[in-house]
This record gives sequence, C-alpha cells and structure tokens, in this order.
Amino acid sequence: MAGALTGYRIIDLTTNMLGPTAAQSLGDMGADIIKVEPPAGDDVRYISTGKNPGMSAIFMNCNRNKRSICLDLKTSEGKQALKKLVAGADVFLHTMRAKAIQKLGFDYAAVAAIKPDIVYAQANGFGQQGPYADRPAYDDIIQAASGFGMLNKRLYGKPGYVPMPIIDKIIGVMLGSSVTTALLHRERTGEGQFVEVPMFESIVAFNLVEHLYGKVFEPPVAEMGYPRAYNQYRRPFKTKDGYMGLLPNTQKHWQDFFDIIGKPALKDDPRFIDFAQRTIHVEALYEVIDNALPDKTNGEWMQLFEAGDIPFAQLNDLDDLLQEPHLEAVNLFKQIQHQTEGTIRTTDIPVQYSKSPGDIRRLAPNLGEHTEQILAELDYSSTEIQQLLDSKAASKFTATE
Repeated sequence: MAGALTGYRIIDLTTNMLGPTAAQSLGDMGADIIKVEPPAGDDVRYISTGKNPGMSAIFMNCNRNKRSICLDLKTSEGKQALKKLVAGADVFLHTMRAKAIQKLGFDYAAVAAIKPDIVYAQANGFGQQGPYADRPAYDDIIQAASGFGMLNKRLYGKPGYVPMPIIDKIIGVMLGSSVTTALLHRERTGEGQFVEVPMFESIVAFNLVEHLYGKVFEPPVAEMGYPRAYNQYRRPFKTKDGYMGLLPNTQKHWQDFFDIIGKPALKDDPRFIDFAQRTIHVEALYEVIDNALPDKTNGEWMQLFEAGDIPFAQLNDLDDLLQEPHLEAVNLFKQIQHQTEGTIRTTDIPVQYSKSPGDIRRLAPNLGEHTEQILAELDYSSTEIQQLLDSKAASKFTATE
C-alpha cells in the first residue's frame, strides 16, 4: 500500500534539525523528498558521533526517505537547476531568513512565478510582521524567549533548558502538519499558497495552553502558570528499590489509590474530594504519593497499580529503552543495512495507518548521492551533467575504499 503522500515532490532546502524533521515526516508518508544541499552539506551531518565524516548519528535520524542533490546556489547554473526542480515540485520547503532566501532569488514571489500552485512553506525564528523578523534563532534562543527556560526557575530556583532540542522537534511537527494542510487546500481548490511557521509565536502559543491559566480571563482570576506542572513533588517517585512515574487522574483513580496505599480516609478529605479541590491542593496531594511509595518495591507497586488500572510506569533510562518489553513487542527499533554506514539502528514510523501506512524506503543519503540521478530526471544530458560537475555548480558523492 502506498503512503498518503506518494506522488508529491517536495524540494527541501532545510538544514539542522527542525526542517529536516518536518521533511522526513513527509517522506515517511510517501513523498519524494529532494534534499538540496550546499557544497559543504547540511551542518548537522557533522554534529555528534558517527563512523564516517558527514554521516553523523543525528543526521541519520532526521534525513531518511530523502534523495540528496548537491548544488552551489551561488552559481547561475546551480540556480537554474533548482528552478527546474521547482517547476516539477508540489512543495518548496526552507528555514532561511527572509533576506537570505530573497538574496538567493527563491522567495515566494519568485518560486510562485515558476510554479503558481506551489505550496511554499518556511519556518522562521520570528514572524515576518514583527520587529524581530530578521533575527537569527535556534532552539536555545526560542527556549529562552518563550518562557521554557523560566519554568525551570519556578521549580528548581534557577533557569534551565529542556535537555533536548525540543523546540526544533515541536516546530518540525507543526511545519510538516502545515504542509499537509496546505496540500489538502490545493487538492480542493487548485491554489498554492505561502505558509509561515514562526518558532517564537508557535511555542508561546504551545506553552500557554495551560500556563496562561488565570489570565485567560479579564480581569485575571489567578496568576499565570499551571500549579500542577511545577509543584516540587511532580517528579519520579522514590520506591523501596528505585523510582517510578505515577499519575492517578480520574476520581476513581484517586479513590482506588487511597485504598491501595492503606489510607482510605483520604477519600473523604476535603482537599482531595473532587477534581477542583485536588487542583487547588495538588502539592499536598503529590506529597501523599511521595510519602507512600518508599514502602514497597517497584515490582510490588506495579502489580498493585496494574490490577487497579492506575497509570504508572517504571522509570527508564535511555539505555533501558532498547530492551523495553513493549517496544520490543511492537518492533519499534529496527536494524537496517545502510549503503555506506553498515548496520544502523533506527526507530520505525510509530504512527499506524490501516490504509496508507508510511514506509522506510531509503536511509539517510550521502552528500550528493543522487545528484546525477535527479539531474537526469530534469532532462540534463550526460554531457551537461558532467559540465555542472566540472564547474562545481553541482557535486556528487563518490564512495571511497
């Protein structure tokens, strides 16, 4: 069965993690992703560990289901090749600042002049209508600007970042979703359009779903910040032999939990009598859990909570995930032979579709691995391809022994 985006061609000029994550998600669903790289390649090729230069572990994880063409867009020949690609594309995807893409000659007006029904999608640090429009931005910058960093201060007393490029991954999901939405509009109307996903505004909206809190109302009924999210006891709970995650949530969960820990009187405690009161007294509520769990081992609690249908999880370290029984049962991790990097471990596509499933058709490409193939598809002759390679307007991957 073909993926839902089979037949669509997406020109991917993105680098680092945000844009490549978005493009990979579209490629997983069947789209033909043509990754257009500069002569030095995507920077993330050289970030983190790897076996060979230009094929880092992180690059491998966000660039599958793509073909790589290497073009020097500072040359007129490289620009011409990209224009030919645009003419046969459905989506043009980039993460450059407005001035940079305009200087290259591939802003929305220029691309739409070549392909009027193109979906032109870009992610920026800041929306183009605001005073920060021309500022550069990366994950850490948006974590700082959006309130992410200060949430840690509320909990731990000093600011801090989430220990992953969480902004890039969230915006990558938003960008991929925005592309599919725009393609649906084109299917219905025949119209292409310009799509902008600003990192700052998007993450502020993301953060404030719960943290706008009392200032949802005017006048405010409470301060900003969702109390449950930053009370001191919201963390993995210590048991007799380890740690575990635990979150009774519904009325029945809490009633059953109080019975399980041998404190049935708490079911009638005015602080915990219903959802509203538990929200007000959430710190005291979590303290009850914190005090109760050291009495038994992880295994003992897990047996009790599973029987009581109470949400729980053993605390896994990263290495634990590779032997986690549920993940093994659903075959999330796969070992696949890469064309140059040997056996690699990767996660399968986690989303399941009964009629149009995704598929890992190809692993992350080497820089310029498909340059000649893609140029041939654009009707360049073998002589013309060689001229582009000789002039360095295009480059190709050459395997070394």
